Amino acid sequence: MFRSLVFGAALLCMSASAAASDIELPTGGPFVPTPQSVVDQMLLLAAVNQRDFVIDLGSGDGRIVLTAAQKHRARGMGVDIDERLVEFSNARARRLGLDGLVWFRQQDVLETRISEATVLTLYLLPEMMRALHQRIYSELKPGARVVSHDFQFDGWLPDRSLTVDLEEKYHIDGKWKSSVHLWIVPAKVGGAWHVVAGEAGNKPFTIVLRQQFQLIKGSIRGGEQAIEGRLEGNLIHLELPAVKGRRGAAVEYRGTVDGDRMQGRVVLNGKTVSWTATRAASVAAQ
Repeated sequence: MFRSLVFGAALLCMSASAAASDIELPTGGPFVPTPQSVVDQMLLLAAVNQRDFVIDLGSGDGRIVLTAAQKHRARGMGVDIDERLVEFSNARARRLGLDGLVWFRQQDVLETRISEATVLTLYLLPEMMRALHQRIYSELKPGARVVSHDFQFDGWLPDRSLTVDLEEKYHIDGKWKSSVHLWIVPAKVGGAWHVVAGEAGNKPFTIVLRQQFQLIKGSIRGGEQAIEGRLEGNLIHLELPAVKGRRGAAVEYRGTVDGDRMQGRVVLNGKTVSWTATRAASVAAQ
């Protein structure tokens, strides 16, 4: 959930009665819940299911984690700095019979261990997004989903986004919109890779990849041919200049990443064949 000392002009327009109904944090900043329709869309966009462990940073009244458990049977944990909100959320989980699936903890979100999350949910101001950015990218496993209400990461483009129409936001009636953004944590593939495509006797070649989150650029070693690519979790799609095949044709290598190994399928000379790649650990990315 979302809290701040300054919410801008929209919150200054709140009526006195609406403002008084907020739960005030010890800092004086209001607690503003994510609208339930946005919660539902966040969980749908992240494709939450019963195999997931959802962590909500800044969990407020617990509705994201509780909805994930109620509607999708996912396990979850909410973290909030406000002890009263944590107590309220744990009590609500007990009343709903969900305390075997979810729990809430009083803790600073910047100190929370997130590595076990398969889904991470956020409604945090830009400065908090910046503070968590590198940890989220580095600590979550490839394929983990990160879904945020309204706010994005600097330089890390969402894999998917959608807009939710609202009739009320920040306790103000009217025509409002909320944005929901999804990131799928990509495997780490920067560096040099030795590739073999087709029959085992084929001559290997080396590609050097540079990674900017889910986007990939690179080249074939020893040439100027450019490589373009994209990651979605452990799934990789690379477009390479033809090493074998029609001159000038781009060849699509599709596959999966598993640590220091990649494998998949590619069409060469009209025939679908396997390809594998092994990381060359001693060769730095260019």
